[in-house]
Amino acid sequence: MSGESPVLQVENLNKIYDDGFEALKDINLEIKEGEIFALLGPNGAGKTTLINIICGIVNASSGRVLVNGYDHVTDFRRTRSLIGLVPQELTTETFESVLATLAFSRGLFGKPPDAAYLEKVLKSLSLWNKKDNVIMTLSGGMKRRVLIAKALAHEPRVLFLDEPTAGVDVELRQDMWQVVRELRASGVTVILTTHYIEEAEQMADRIGVINHGELVLVQEKARLMRELGKKQLILYLDDPLPEIPRQLDAFDLQMGSDPDELIYSYDSQANSTGITALLNELRQAGIHFSDLKTKQSSLEEIFVDLVKRIR
Repeated sequence: MSGESPVLQVENLNKIYDDGFEALKDINLEIKEGEIFALLGPNGAGKTTLINIICGIVNASSGRVLVNGYDHVTDFRRTRSLIGLVPQELTTETFESVLATLAFSRGLFGKPPDAAYLEKVLKSLSLWNKKDNVIMTLSGGMKRRVLIAKALAHEPRVLFLDEPTAGVDVELRQDMWQVVRELRASGVTVILTTHYIEEAEQMADRIGVINHGELVLVQEKARLMRELGKKQLILYLDDPLPEIPRQLDAFDLQMGSDPDELIYSYDSQANSTGITALLNELRQAGIHFSDLKTKQSSLEEIFVDLVKRIR
């Protein structure tokens, strides 16, 4: 990460709608400059509401947001100029050309024309050869790239990507991940919401989990996986077991998907994993295996388990 100073501070943020629905409950969050932060949560958890409040699209019921130290209500124009937003919906001026759309968006923020900068943005998103194309003629993936280019047209310091690869094919998704990494390398702070856990696992420095409007966890990705992730030892038996012998009950073993697989789950951070004791017990029980391997929990498994626990 390029720096440790927070470029975004969310303090005691709440959103209650007229019908009494609490969309956000006392959200507190700091985003460091130059990081990629992934916000994970089920549908309706409050991800988009949080982004829309920070971007000035929706009003908060209470609390405040600071962007680069400026209040997003009292210094609305300044803070909005520091933020780029790529929404979920493919909403663009369909009858305009790609380049004209970017130039117009840049002008909306009071930025002087800069053909060289817009060319650089379009080339970084592999859109330069489409600059004169009318947007309605582009594919869905290209339109999504145009949305990113449009969000970058006024040179924001913070870029929000709300479900950036929803409905995008795998190849284009990989391309867009690379674009995000390059944006971060250029000094842009990136905050993304996603349903694709692999997206967060591949790119994020830190991960926040939001559920029922509450920010239930914010953690460094590597630490989150280390603390919540379990490891499994998978033993490939010489002979399938009809059932697990009672003398092995203490190890809480499970049969695998194949009858010749035996699975032992353990905490890799514990003082003792219990593996040596397990192997001794297996030998005494006359159970032999031909091979073994270890498997780390994926972020998806961690997330699903976490959401189950906090429901």
